[in-house]
Amino acid sequence: MQELARPLTNTQLEILKSFSHDLSEQELLELRKTLADFFARRAVAAANKVWDEKGWTDKDVDRMLNTKMRKRQ
Repeated sequence: MQELARPLTNTQLEILKSFSHDLSEQELLELRKTLADFFARRAVAAANKVWDEKGWTDKDVDRMLNTKMRKRQ
């Protein structure tokens, strides 16, 4: 068996072990939704952490939404 030049992560290996057979279209859709929900929860948690660390308020967010945040070079 040929070794991979870049080894798989523990997450990738676990997913491969879990799915040793083909999924139906419905099961595949369910898996995609589960993965999307997982990553969405992580993104929200990261955003909430920044919000708390910065001490932002709704007023701060309204200001940011109405301000060009790009830096000019």
